[in-house]
Amino acid sequence: MSTNTKPSKVNESDLKERVVAINRVAKVVKGGRRFSFSAIVVVGDGNGVVGYGLGKANEVTDAIAKGIDDAKKNLIQIPMLKHTVPHEMEGKFSGGFVLIKPAAPGTGVLAGGPMRAVLESAGIKDVLAKSKGSSNPHNVIKATIDALLKMRAPHQVAFQRGVKLEKVFNG
Repeated sequence: MSTNTKPSKVNESDLKERVVAINRVAKVVKGGRRFSFSAIVVVGDGNGVVGYGLGKANEVTDAIAKGIDDAKKNLIQIPMLKHTVPHEMEGKFSGGFVLIKPAAPGTGVLAGGPMRAVLESAGIKDVLAKSKGSSNPHNVIKATIDALLKMRAPHQVAFQRGVKLEKVFNG
């Protein structure tokens, strides 16, 4: 399966969802304030497939359900190498900047809130990550997805360069 594309077939029962942020907004009307909620949700199968979605509704549970449905429509496949990312990458979305680096086995996911949700949902177990710039969860999640989309798998790099896989790692 090629990387950075829609996954061919993902079993919806395998997907695990994580609510990253819930925001309450108030609209002032004649009778007082009317509250509504927005929820940003990350779903993933823990095996290289991840997606995020935004849901808005008058109730928290409805907003989360809509966010999960939206996230399932936006799934992407990311390359992984021994439960970490294949190489260092920066991602950017609006004011959010993220830096993602591969880590040795046993390191764990060293990342802040929204980034941690995306990386753990994708199934990455060892990674060093830093969020620079905006701390807005929407921007951080989108910047993290941007960084993961720009990742290239080692066999893909070897094929594009026309060299053997060992040469990609050993020079």
